[in-house]
Amino acid sequence: QGTPSCPPCWRRGLARFSYLHMKYLFFSWLAVFVGSWVIYVEYSSYTELCRGHECKNAICDKFRKGVIDGTACSSLCEKNTLYLGKCLSAKPSNQAKVGDQTNVQDLAALVLGAADANRDGQISLAEARSAWALLQLNEFLLAVVLQDREHTPRLLGFCGDLYVVEKVPYAPLYGVSLPWAIELWIPAGLRRSLDQWAAPSWPHKAKIAIGLLELVEDVFHGTFGSFLMCDVRAARFGYTERHDLKVVDARRIIPEAAFQEVMRERRCEVDGDCVYGADCHTSCDLTKHRCTTEVTRPNLAKACGALKDYLLWGVPSDVKEELEKQLYACIALRGATEQMEMEHSLILNNLKTLLWKRISHTKDSK
Repeated sequence: QGTPSCPPCWRRGLARFSYLHMKYLFFSWLAVFVGSWVIYVEYSSYTELCRGHECKNAICDKFRKGVIDGTACSSLCEKNTLYLGKCLSAKPSNQAKVGDQTNVQDLAALVLGAADANRDGQISLAEARSAWALLQLNEFLLAVVLQDREHTPRLLGFCGDLYVVEKVPYAPLYGVSLPWAIELWIPAGLRRSLDQWAAPSWPHKAKIAIGLLELVEDVFHGTFGSFLMCDVRAARFGYTERHDLKVVDARRIIPEAAFQEVMRERRCEVDGDCVYGADCHTSCDLTKHRCTTEVTRPNLAKACGALKDYLLWGVPSDVKEELEKQLYACIALRGATEQMEMEHSLILNNLKTLLWKRISHTKDSK
């Protein structure tokens, strides 16, 4: 007599349990695999490119050998009052070039003044090497060019290709800075709500926004040519305790001439191939399969796009309609024609006037 078989319902229960168990195991394995891969990528980037102690050792070794020099070398290598903390860059190098339209003699005077570490009126070979290395960095060039303006952090010193600027106390420009592991799981709608909840009061936001508009003004056809803002995300900017805007990361604010040179050499099949950073787009010339050199959106349009939700959240009712109208007109700016430049100036001035008029009578404008 054979062993009695399991009842059909019991067999179905076993099959269901087995299916659910396998499904649970599969998704658990998938979550562990994806999480491990993300951690590996982030950790690899950090360990391979963000080795602060190795950077310090390499810089200080060159300083002691007299290869490089700078105003921050003693603090970094002898007094140990300067240390390298959080790594902000995952890119080993950045290039910057100055176009023919710039005032080269004045720029050279600024650079040589910054390079003279011991203020003896002469540039040593070590100081010259440091200055040349620093000039390959977009952000250092911008700091030198705009050193008399309030929206770039004050340059405190340098050593080789390492430079030191004043700390910006509040960053990003708006929103909550969260660990990347948490950021991955937060829905976009909830993220926007968190950002708005953590933002300053509206008058303070208006003052910060004016600062960004002034920065756009500073880099547009300035003394040393034009710069393009190729990433205007909130993480690139911060503000002080007085709510004055400061650039936190200027690696994607580049000389227009350098941008044009890069795009001129880039091959393309579609317009989507012609992007630099997050926000500088050109079109693809299909006859040559090369990117064109003129950006499709000016700096001001990108800045207004970044400010739209920031400013319209909590805006006073008496200014909401006009502000919304001005912001959308600003976002709609296109091309680089002479007419666009006139419209650019008009919209910029209108926005600044509107915001200042609304907050000028309050203590928040101080």
